[in-house]
This record gives sequence, C-alpha cells and structure tokens, in this order.
Amino acid sequence: MSQTLANMIADNNNTHFFEGVEKLMEVWFTRKDGMTLNCDLRRIPRSQLERVMQVVKCEIISTTSTDELDAYVLSESSMFISSRRFILKTCGTTTPLCCLPLLISLVQEYAGYDTVQDLYYSRKNFKRPELQVSPHRTFEEEASILDQFFPGGKAYCMGSVNRADCWYLYTVSPGRPRYRPNAARHNLPHNRVGKTHREPDQTLEVLMMDLDPDKMKWFCKNVCPTAAEATKKSGIDRLIPDMIIDDFQFDPCGYSMNGLMRSVPGYRKGYGGYMTIHITPEPEFSYVSFETNVPQKSYKELVARVVSTFGPKQFVLTFFTSVENGASIGIEDDNCSVPQYSDYDVDDIQICRLQGYDLTYALYNRFPS
Repeated sequence: MSQTLANMIADNNNTHFFEGVEKLMEVWFTRKDGMTLNCDLRRIPRSQLERVMQVVKCEIISTTSTDELDAYVLSESSMFISSRRFILKTCGTTTPLCCLPLLISLVQEYAGYDTVQDLYYSRKNFKRPELQVSPHRTFEEEASILDQFFPGGKAYCMGSVNRADCWYLYTVSPGRPRYRPNAARHNLPHNRVGKTHREPDQTLEVLMMDLDPDKMKWFCKNVCPTAAEATKKSGIDRLIPDMIIDDFQFDPCGYSMNGLMRSVPGYRKGYGGYMTIHITPEPEFSYVSFETNVPQKSYKELVARVVSTFGPKQFVLTFFTSVENGASIGIEDDNCSVPQYSDYDVDDIQICRLQGYDLTYALYNRFPS
C-alpha cells in the first residue's frame, strides 16, 4: 500500500496517518441467457482498467498473470481479474464503490456479460472514519449506495458495535436462482437467471492490528531496500509454497504483494488461486491484511503461520466457503467452531448462512503479557 507523500493524510495537528483498513469488493458476472462460453473479463483493455482506477483514486503499479488469473499490485492494495470474477481491494481514502457504473458498462462492452450474479462488499471498521470521503464515510452510506444499484441487497455487521471491533458485509445475489418451495409440485418455473455456475470456492481473510515492531521493521526501506528482501526476511515467501510472487516496497515504508498459483489441484480450469498481503508498518496505526482462496485441508496451520509472521495483538478472521464446497476452517473438536491458538483468546464468534455460502467471523486477542 502506498506510503508516498501524495497518499499521506494529515489531520488538524499535521500528524501523519494512513488508513490501512481496506475496502474489499468482489463481483461475479454471468449472462441472462447462460451463454458464457465466450465471455471473459480479462478482455477489458489495460487502458480501460486505468480509467476505473482513476475513479477509485489509485494507480496500477505492476501486473502478473497465469492462464487463470490476472493480478495487479495497486498504489493502494490489489486487483484480481479472472474469467468472470472481479476483485478490488483498496486502502487509504479510495472510493471503490464509485467505479461500479463504469465497471459494469466495460464488462458489457468488452467481456460479454450482462448480469451481476453475486456481489460482496466488506471491510473492517476504520481507525479514522472521519478522514474518509463519500460514499465511504459510514457503512450506512455505503449500503445506501449499493442499494441503489442492487435492490434486495443485505447489509450485515459482525462483531461488537459498542467496542468498535466491527466487520461489515454487504451481499447481493441478483443472478442466483431463487428457490420457490412448491415450484416442482405445481410445475412452476424457478426464478433462474442463466446458469448458476456454482463451483467449490472459499476465501480466508486475516486482518491484523497492533503488529510486532520487530516484525514490521522489514517493511521499511531503510532496513530492506527491496521488496524481494522484505519478502524473504519476513518469511512471506514461506506462507504458501510455490507461489508466483509480485511484491512492492513503498518509500519510505509499506509493502504489498500478490501471489498466484499456476494451477489449483482438484479445481476446475479457470478457478485461479491467489494470495495477497498489504502492510502498513507504522507503530501508531500498524495494520496487515492477508487473503487467499487457495484450498487447504485445514486452514488452522496457515493462520498460525500468518499470525506468527506478523505478531498482531489482535486479529479478525473471516472465512467464506461455498455450500457446494464444505471446506473447513480447521477445528479440533465439535466444541470449537473456530481454530484455537495458544497465545490468543477468542473474544467473539459469529457464523451465518448466506445465499450459497457459509461465513465464519472470529475476533482474537492476545493474552495479556
């Protein structure tokens, strides 16, 4: 994430602050007639994607690709584009929701899709919400904007609102089939928009706050002049093996990386496995996000490696898994709905069933030292 002077935010006391918390938008596209064989989001030209980034208020820094997925490191976090899924993750005072009209028009013009099948928008609560710009000043404002695009969308808040440990989610599935309980019995049509293309899918996010300063030092240019050095010395390159890594070290501090897998065993062609990490290392407002959709037998060990790499005092874990998939976050027994870690208490757990997905949310705090 960018820590350049152009992206530094000054409050009334002229002190430096950067909002590391990201706004995450994931959109799946389809066609009303189900004829998606020749459709592909990756046909949108780079010049048009740069137009989208101008609206969002960030820039493309670098890109890397596999047969399944294009990944972009941005001046504020990352973007991933596969055949029919668009992921945009941006920090600072970016405005990702503002790009929706342009994005949808470009998708229709270049990619051949005419319908949004699913949309997910999520973020943790901001450290300094008063510094955000419309429509991201409050989650209520964000949800109101999304309601204008997608009537029937649903807004959720996970966590404790009175302690400001919140994680917000807006989800809508206008292109998903709606089940009508007596349709088969009475020979009535289901409300179906094209083919649903349901497939195994999961996404793990670990959002970390108050990081260990000794572990954050690698992400300052006076300690590690290059991104490659920071990636190796921090241990990021060992979190998920065999990744194609595209990393960037900002000046004077800050770090972003995208990792891509050439193929995901057991998953259909077009899935596109990735991980992404974004680091704001300043001790006054340190923040790290980790995200991946790479399938694991159990995510407990991966989360343990991530937490050990960065040393947060507090972290939020979110885990989406498609109902068709049934992947596990990694639990020891039936009495535990989330993984347990020896140095952390689980202060909050919420589990809910969304349309086609199960969601697990958990807040962890390190034991008092």
